Amino acid sequence: MPTKKSLHSRDRALLENLWREPIERDVLPNGLTVLLKKDGAAPVVSVQVWVKTGSIHEDKNLGAGLSHYLEHMLFKGTERRAGREISATVQAHGGYINAYTTFDRTVYYIDMPASHTAVAIDLLADAVLHSTLPAEEVVKEKEVILREIDMCLDDPDQRLSQALFETAFRAHPYRQPIIGHRDVFAAITRDELVAYYRARYVPNNLVLVIAGDFDPAATRAAIAEHFGAAPRARLAPVLVPDETMQLARRDRHLYEEVQVSRAGLGWQIPGLTHPDAPALDMLAMVLGHGDSSLLWQSLRERLRLVHTIDAMAWSPGTSGLFYVSYLADPAKRVAAEKAILAELARIERRGLSPRALAKAVRQAVVSEINMRKTMSGQASRLGSGEVVVGDIHYGRRYFEQLFALTPGDLRRVMRTYLVPERLTVVSSNPAGSQPAGHGAGVRAAASLDFEEIALPNGARLLLQPNDQLPSLHLRLAFAGGPMYEPDDRRGSGALLANLLAKDTRRRTAEEVARAIEEVGGSFSEFSGNNSFGLAAEVLPGDADLALDLITDAVRQPAFKASRLAIERESALAALKESLDDVVTVGRKSLRRHFFGSHPFAVETIGDEAGLAAVQADDLRALHRRLVVAGNAVLAVAGAYDARRLVPRLKRFLLSLPRGAVPTPDRPLAVTAGDFSENQPRQQAVVFQAFPGPGMLAPDYAVSEVADELFSGMSSHLFERVREQKSLAYFVRSSRLVGLRQAMFYFYAGTSPQRHAEVIAELDLEVERVRQGRVSPDELRRCQVRLKAGKRMGLQTNSARAMQAALNAVYGLPVNDWRTYDARIDAVTLDDIRAFAERYFQRSQRVQLVVKP
Repeated sequence: MPTKKSLHSRDRALLENLWREPIERDVLPNGLTVLLKKDGAAPVVSVQVWVKTGSIHEDKNLGAGLSHYLEHMLFKGTERRAGREISATVQAHGGYINAYTTFDRTVYYIDMPASHTAVAIDLLADAVLHSTLPAEEVVKEKEVILREIDMCLDDPDQRLSQALFETAFRAHPYRQPIIGHRDVFAAITRDELVAYYRARYVPNNLVLVIAGDFDPAATRAAIAEHFGAAPRARLAPVLVPDETMQLARRDRHLYEEVQVSRAGLGWQIPGLTHPDAPALDMLAMVLGHGDSSLLWQSLRERLRLVHTIDAMAWSPGTSGLFYVSYLADPAKRVAAEKAILAELARIERRGLSPRALAKAVRQAVVSEINMRKTMSGQASRLGSGEVVVGDIHYGRRYFEQLFALTPGDLRRVMRTYLVPERLTVVSSNPAGSQPAGHGAGVRAAASLDFEEIALPNGARLLLQPNDQLPSLHLRLAFAGGPMYEPDDRRGSGALLANLLAKDTRRRTAEEVARAIEEVGGSFSEFSGNNSFGLAAEVLPGDADLALDLITDAVRQPAFKASRLAIERESALAALKESLDDVVTVGRKSLRRHFFGSHPFAVETIGDEAGLAAVQADDLRALHRRLVVAGNAVLAVAGAYDARRLVPRLKRFLLSLPRGAVPTPDRPLAVTAGDFSENQPRQQAVVFQAFPGPGMLAPDYAVSEVADELFSGMSSHLFERVREQKSLAYFVRSSRLVGLRQAMFYFYAGTSPQRHAEVIAELDLEVERVRQGRVSPDELRRCQVRLKAGKRMGLQTNSARAMQAALNAVYGLPVNDWRTYDARIDAVTLDDIRAFAERYFQRSQRVQLVVKP
């Protein structure tokens, strides 16, 4: 293995190239901070407005969720535009608009083709600085957010998170939920919302960040026109109290309607700018980042006490938490907590190895590179530096500190911060389980085309050189999924993919994880309704390791009975965990009713009976049948030495056994019906499902447009059901797609008292489309949005490799992105009407209502 010094030199050189990329920072006369980063790697731009206000700045209204309320309201109308016009304009220009709120900031952003940068600047300036907050919309959106709060109350992960923050923080506003307490939020008036908006949304409290292939002169002019005219305003400081020193352990344990135990251990730590922050970050990575991490290996692999475990150092401001979280069977939760504390004590006594630290630093380097894959990621990195840290070049100083760390530094921060008196323990457990007595310059654009090489044994190699970033992605894909599984072994395909990424005859699962994590890479499996495979992403110098791991996985899998038991147990736990989400429960039930005896009736992960029945010999048989040359596609995208790597890729593919895999054909017969199920939840969820075309059908492009028609904030369905009638927090369509058949479905989250109204609105919308009352403007917006989404979805090496590989596996053109725009533009209003008439028939509809 390279020495620590040589690794750091190599990694520093990679980062220096990125840090040298020019960033323009300016402050306008009105106090607005502007950050511009020109990048020509893709014809895309991300325009973001970071408002330096979040839930901790709500002062006398602390706990009301004013910041989040404003985030919802800023697209509801301005002095120049009606509410719907904002999202409609974005979609008309092929863009995507969204926002989010955190403790210390609210961010509004638009990603769209770079040719429309000025449009994004105009829209965001108008929304952020000139919103009117219409009274009727304030009332409607309050109902929507109340539904969102109910959703949070239904989510056990959200409940556990709130329990942690309320327990760990006694003085700091972090203890208040960002969305607000339900009763406090419900009492907020429009006058209070307007006052908060006028006080905090002023130019001298904003940061405008733009990254992408924009025209600099035109962009500066647009900024001056739309942002520069707003006057500087008085900006009163908001007192945010520091957290007092914790002096003793704190516990909070919830017993509620869940299937598995979720738990966490948190210790108070200082904020991001503290000198110990880098060491705490690396300690978290060593302890709980990846399958080779110390806690994963000890608690999951050896002791078998948890299904998942990870660690993080969360330190956004002046104080934070070092948090170890895990998922366990209820009977093992307490034992797991004791084992974690014992393992930490053992590590603190013995210290950490230089190798473990080097792995963590490499992971941080790779993460820094990966943040720059998309324009949105680059803009977010700059915004975070400016708003959260106060220094857009903080990354350079941070990594200098990382490269200087020693194992002794990590041991020192363990002894300083991970001490009993700073510990907070929280858990969420099934009701009734409480134990007795318990207490370099601009990058140029790269080609999106893959070169396709067909090998004599039927395997295919897809190549896309891309030197924009020092990153390389390999994706090996096979046809697979439920259609290829025995009926009594549902989930065997997902288990096969999972075990391929674990033990081989040359390496244990721990050795596999350690090998890839030491170089900061990733190696994982994937499985879906129609395919499965392996993916590896590394820096270019580690290409040999990535290919070696993939080769080992498919040519020498071990299929150990002990490993199968661990992964089966984890899959069963995941099934139980999914039962805690009402939408997931409903979607599972919808699949069963809709698909009946068809393999798609059971999700890819399988069901309890199928998972329990799977044996190692079943996986070996499935491996022999599916992992053959005629079923294999290897897509490679990124920076690599073609003369050296391509011959090795070919040798690997030629080593696969010959063979082909016929595509199964299981006809779908839908039995229509209306169904109702009761779940102990606050909200109701409505589903309506119809048959739809598969990926190989001639009208598949029409189904894509139809799906877009019913989805998004500017859709007629969303506008009527949520905006006008406030019937649902979310409402949209989706698809579950196979090669020859699909389920096209609608779903909406609503209150139990109003689900019948939502059903009536879904029926009205379906009938509207069947009668051909979709407007030309609606169709055009859908087409523009889909085409722009396709371009935005091809920004990363992994996304491009995935799409190309799956296209080849499914029998579609590898470079079908070239004709995508034409296929979408060819869809007409008559096509949409005919599609609805053909598929949206009451006689083949499956309707499901899940309610309390």
